[in-house]
Amino acid sequence: MSDQIELFYAPQTRATGVRVLLEELGVPYKLSFLNLKLGENRRLDYLALNPAGKVPALRHGEAIVTEQVAIYLYLADLFPGKGLAPALTDPLRGPYLRWFVYMAACFEPALIDRAMKRDEAPQVMSAYGSYDTVMETMRAQLATGPYVLGERITAVDVLWATGLRAGMAYGLVPEFEEFKVFTDNYFQRPAPQTVLQDDQRLVADQQEAAEKAGVA
Repeated sequence: MSDQIELFYAPQTRATGVRVLLEELGVPYKLSFLNLKLGENRRLDYLALNPAGKVPALRHGEAIVTEQVAIYLYLADLFPGKGLAPALTDPLRGPYLRWFVYMAACFEPALIDRAMKRDEAPQVMSAYGSYDTVMETMRAQLATGPYVLGERITAVDVLWATGLRAGMAYGLVPEFEEFKVFTDNYFQRPAPQTVLQDDQRLVADQQEAAEKAGVA
């Protein structure tokens, strides 16, 4: 059984944040590239790993991990000596888990409804309450900064920095000062800088491959 970390990867997707986390951890990993324009994420071998055909997905030995929040938690806990995950006995562990789940359970569903121009469900039925509540809740959390949990950087900062940055770029997240300060601060770090620069190259390469294949 190999203990190699293999990340199934497409540039400028949710997988980007996982690659940033791997860079922050400073551990070796293998990238298995998927060109979404060519539909490589719909190949049968990949669907056997993730039936949804989404990235990221992670293979580590016999373990297959999908869903970005699960991957972040798995990797940060896998390398406790790197200090990016509070220990189970650390008072920050609960808030750390809270803000991971808040991304998946509240932030992303709110953004999808906003992007699709769907009416929000009544608050008593909604998983996230309301779009405004989600944004103001995160705004208040980041107001005390500089990181999600205050003075300590953890893996959850990678998730929120990449999520907020993408949301603001697509016009789906308000450009609150707290969001801009947080993301600007985080993206000055070497790990995201390295990955973002390489993603630009990868996007160009994949676009060229798609054009050669006659895919718009």
